Amino acid sequence: QVQLLESGGGSVQAGGSLRLSCAASTYTSIRNCVGWFRQAPGKEREGVASFPPGGGFAYYADSVKGRFTFSRDSAETTLYLQMNSLKPEDTAIYYCAAGPGRDGSCPLVPSLYNYWGQGTQVTVSS
Repeated sequence: QVQLLESGGGSVQAGGSLRLSCAASTYTSIRNCVGWFRQAPGKEREGVASFPPGGGFAYYADSVKGRFTFSRDSAETTLYLQMNSLKPEDTAIYYCAAGPGRDGSCPLVPSLYNYWGQGTQVTVSS
C-alpha cells in the first residue's frame, strides 16, 4: 500500500513557475512506476510525466516537454514536479500516482496506476 500526498499548488501568472511535491509513505522506486497526471474541468485525466522503477530517465508528455522536470529526493520518498514557463492551459488539478506500469515501462495511462494522491490545484492566469 502506497499513500501519496501532494502539495505546492497555487495560482501564478503565465510564464511563472511552481514546484509540486508528493510525499510517499514508502520507498517509491521498487516495483512501482511513479507519475504525475492532471485533470482540467470537463476533460479527461492526462499524463504529464512518469519515472520508471529502479531509476532511469523520466518520460514527459509532449505538451510539457522542456518546461516541466520530474525528480525525486535521495530517499526516494518525495517526488517533485518543477513547472516552468507555465501557460493557462496548464491549469488543472495535479495528481501524483504509483503503479505497476506495463511490461517494464511506465506509459502515461491512468489505468496503469493504482495509488493516487488527493490532488493539488494549479491555476495559471493570462
